[in-house]
Amino acid sequence: MTTAAATEVRRPSAVRALTWLLAATAAATVAVDVLNWWYAADRGFGLAVRSGWALLRTLGFLILIRHVRRGRAGARPLGLILAVTTVFAVGRLIVPRAGVPALPGVLGFAVLAALCAAVVWLLYRSPPLRDYLVRHPSRLVVDRRGISWREVAPRRPPVAGWLLTARVAAFTYGPLTLVPCLVAIGTILDGRLLAVPTVVLWFGIGIGVSYAVLFSTFFLLRGKTWAGGLLVLISVLVVAVDLAFCWLLLGVDGLVRDGAPLLVAAGLTLYALRRAARAARAEPSARVPAAARSG
Repeated sequence: MTTAAATEVRRPSAVRALTWLLAATAAATVAVDVLNWWYAADRGFGLAVRSGWALLRTLGFLILIRHVRRGRAGARPLGLILAVTTVFAVGRLIVPRAGVPALPGVLGFAVLAALCAAVVWLLYRSPPLRDYLVRHPSRLVVDRRGISWREVAPRRPPVAGWLLTARVAAFTYGPLTLVPCLVAIGTILDGRLLAVPTVVLWFGIGIGVSYAVLFSTFFLLRGKTWAGGLLVLISVLVVAVDLAFCWLLLGVDGLVRDGAPLLVAAGLTLYALRRAARAARAEPSARVPAAARSG
């Protein structure tokens, strides 16, 4: 078995700057989460679950660094969703149930929010990064030349960037539904045994949402128009069900802390679908004048 070396592409300085910025953002996420835990007055089960979910963002930033260094086209939507959800995941830990938040936590959150904003700005406003983040994942290829590991373009038609954004945003529905469901387990531990069936149903819905999103986005990226409508329906239903369960089991506090991130993810998904549909409608009309001139 032989491996084909990937074509060497000189990384622009913006890639190195973004790599260090992502590393700083990952470190800031950990630091702010530790500060929130240190100053928290109520270190209950719910705070532990939400803090653990916020810490997982560090792994997400490390994966994003790998995508950026390899020039992956999916780095931009992944960075956008990761930055937005990180701000909400950490932000909901800042505000306590009563009183005012601790000043170190507020200052740390402000720094983290600025870093996330800088990440999004670089990903979407830097021309060198836009030209660099165009590569596809490498795969094992068997052909007449033998077996090699090299970059392979997907067989599906070219996908608009907004469709990739919608796909990545929709993939957060499952985790954003399961996190408050796990927080609700604390209500069972406090003696609310009647909540057991609701929590089990909520958990099942969270798992089912992940598979429903996987199914719809699979066909969405292959140009099936009905898949976009299905994803809109999934977005509306998951928001309605999750907000109802948050209010029922976690109260207003859980509705704000856990419902707001899902609302933002759903809103971003719907916005991305709208932008992709608008671009698809504008593309044929943009080709007509060129065809007329050639005729």
